[in-house]
Parts: sequence; C-alpha cells; structure tokens
Amino acid sequence: MKIILPEKVNRIIHTLQEHGFEAYAVGGCVRDSILGRVPDDWDITTSATPLETKELFARTFDTGIEHGTITVLIDRDAFEVTTYRLDGKYEDSRHPSEVTFTRSLREDLLRRDFTINAMAYNDANGLIDIFGGMNDLREKTIRCVGDASARFGEDALRILRAVRFAAQLGFEIEEDTRNGIIELASTLANISAERIQVELIKMLVSPNPAMLKTAYELGITKVILPEFDAMMATRQENPHHKYSVGEHTLKALEAIRADKVLRLAMLFHDIGKPIMKKMDEKGIAHFKMHDTQGAEMTKQILKRLKFDNDTMNKVVRLVQYHDYRMPAEAKNVRRAMNRIGEDIFPHYLEVRMADTLAQSEYMQEEKIRNIRDVRICYEKILERKECVSLKTLAVTGSDLIANGMEPGKEIGEVLNKLLEYVLEHPEANEKETLLQIKDCI
Repeated sequence: MKIILPEKVNRIIHTLQEHGFEAYAVGGCVRDSILGRVPDDWDITTSATPLETKELFARTFDTGIEHGTITVLIDRDAFEVTTYRLDGKYEDSRHPSEVTFTRSLREDLLRRDFTINAMAYNDANGLIDIFGGMNDLREKTIRCVGDASARFGEDALRILRAVRFAAQLGFEIEEDTRNGIIELASTLANISAERIQVELIKMLVSPNPAMLKTAYELGITKVILPEFDAMMATRQENPHHKYSVGEHTLKALEAIRADKVLRLAMLFHDIGKPIMKKMDEKGIAHFKMHDTQGAEMTKQILKRLKFDNDTMNKVVRLVQYHDYRMPAEAKNVRRAMNRIGEDIFPHYLEVRMADTLAQSEYMQEEKIRNIRDVRICYEKILERKECVSLKTLAVTGSDLIANGMEPGKEIGEVLNKLLEYVLEHPEANEKETLLQIKDCI
C-alpha cells in the first residue's frame, strides 16, 4: 500500500526519523487516503516526547502538550504531532485523568476508537495495520479497536462518532460495536452540548442523513434528542402521509441537499406534530399549529445544543413557514417573501419540495406544480427587482421628514402602509409616487 504524503508531512516525519525517532501519519488521514478521499488534515504520531519534538523544529506551539500534542508550523501550514501515549483512567466519559508517554506504536494505536482510524503510515515502513482496519474498510464496517464497551466507556463521544462515520462513509456498524453503543448510550448525557452538536451536524450533512434512524434504534437519540423518539412513535393517519412523523422526517432529510441549515430545518420541520396531534370523528389525524409549536421547540433545542444565533434564526423561520402555501401569483409571492424573509425564501422553496416528496402520492403532483410555479414567480420578481421589504422601498423615514412629517413612531407606521401598497402594486415603488399617496392610504 502506497500513500502519497504531502511534502511538508514527509518533511516532519523524516526530520523525526533522522534524529532516531519513529514517526507516522496516523488516523483519519490514512483512512481517507486509502479510500481515495482528500484528508481534511494530517496528524502525525511519534515516539519522540513533546519536548524532543519541539527541539527539532523552529516554529511550534503547545496545542495540548500535557496530552502529548504540539503543533509544528511550516510556512503557513500547521500540523499536529502527538507522542505515542497510554491513556489513564477515564473519569468523565470523555477525558483520561492522565496520560503516559510510551515508545510503542502498538500501544498508542490500541487506545484509538475504531479499526479504520487505527492505522499508521510512513514511506519507510508502509502501512501499519495491527487491528484489521484495511479489512474493515473493504467490508465497509465500523468496528471498535478491542473491546467495544471499554472504548465507549473511555469516551462516550465515540458512540456518536460511530454513527457519524457510518453515515459519512456508507458503512455498517459491526454487531459487538452496536451492542456496546446500546449498553452505554446513556453516558452521552456526560458529553457537552457543543460536542454533540458537531457530531450531529456531520451526520446530518453526510450522504446518509437517514442514519439518524440507526441512532434512534441504538438508543442515542433518546439521550441527545428525545423529541425525535416521539416523532418516530407518532403515526400520521392522514391521506397526505404514508409514514410516521419520524420516518417522514428521514425521507425529507434524504430529499434535500446537504446544507446545514436545510438539513436542520428538515429534521425539525414536523417536530411539533406529536404534541399537536388531534384525531377527528372520522379517524383522520390533524396537526393544526404544529408549525408554530415546532418553531418554538426548535428554538429551545438549538439553544440546548448551543447553536449560533444566525443558524438558529434561519432554521426557526424555516420550521415556522415550512407549510406556508399560496396560489402562485406574483402578489402572493411578494407577500410571502416579505413574511418569510428574502434571505431564506429560496431555502423555504427547497424545504417545501423536500417535505412534499416525502409525503404520500395524494395530491402530490398538484403540490409540486404549485411549488415550481411559485419559484417561477419568485425568479421573475427578482428579475424585475420588485420591492418586497422596507430596505428597497423607494422612500425612507428621512424622505418623509423632509416632506413635512414630524419625527416619531408615525413614520414607521406610514412606511409600513406604503410597503403594503407596494407589495400589491409594485409599479408604485417610485419616490414621488409614494410621497403623493402617503396621506391617502
């Protein structure tokens, strides 16, 4: 097995070797290289201690020197170099209480999470694969190094990483590894929200976002996203649907492109349905106001998982308006753009389409036709540069004051009335026209 290492990675490895130390590229970069993927970064492991490594390179800084990691800088590029180590007892389901440096590559690889991440490589020795990582790559299998319960007991985040890697690579999780996850899924409660968020997003934007179902089956979502378990348990006895709320959500995730905001919007778009479900006298389920309920729940969940305000704002609005429908006429689309927001209106159209594609065939063609016609109207509105918000209204508060109005809240009221008029009559968005009609509307 020949892996083409970047020149700077080779330079670091050769420098360490020339001074009597072992050094290898290790982990994800080796895995991705074998799979023909471009590694995001290159990690190096070595028998040299951090201080021994620092003496060999002109520019370094301490990344996590207490755990054996320093960063070597070559030109503008940074590479993490970590000493072979043994981890001490894990006391918080995440971090070892202490680490011990070792000169044994085998001992260092033994502490790693999965076989496909426990391979090392350099040009002199080739691929070091002690635990069968190559075979698991061929078999498309996620398997823990050694005992699965021990690996997950050391670091509960590995439970999420197992599902995330399976989603990213299209692999299956091996039986003992699955059993270890089931046994220790509850320990994910010890992991920080920020770490869970990162792994959840990587899973959602992967080629296999419906792997979330595996997370559900293994007891993971019960801990990190119990609202999804309620969705899986909620049937939709309604002509528009043929799946449970959860299964519909999984189908919708697969139907939308791999964008963080879009995938989050699809994950949460029906999250309010379990709470809002009502059955009528004919045995048909209704979910009135599930969009408003879902938007509030989404906001709370995203806060709980420590998402940034921009992501939260966009996702909550998409959940709120995911079911907003209108006849495909320009005036309706202008009002929808104003209400939903110009910034996310294209996302809204994608969300509606994915939602529709994940429903039953009942009226599906009609729904799809409406979405496509709304998009045509939207594109024409953009092409004509029609006003849909105050920022493109032809008059401003300053214009109204210069025209004789007294400063005060009445300015805002008049501007909003003018905007309402322009949404209905886009040709009226001219400064002189609006100043003339401001007192008549």
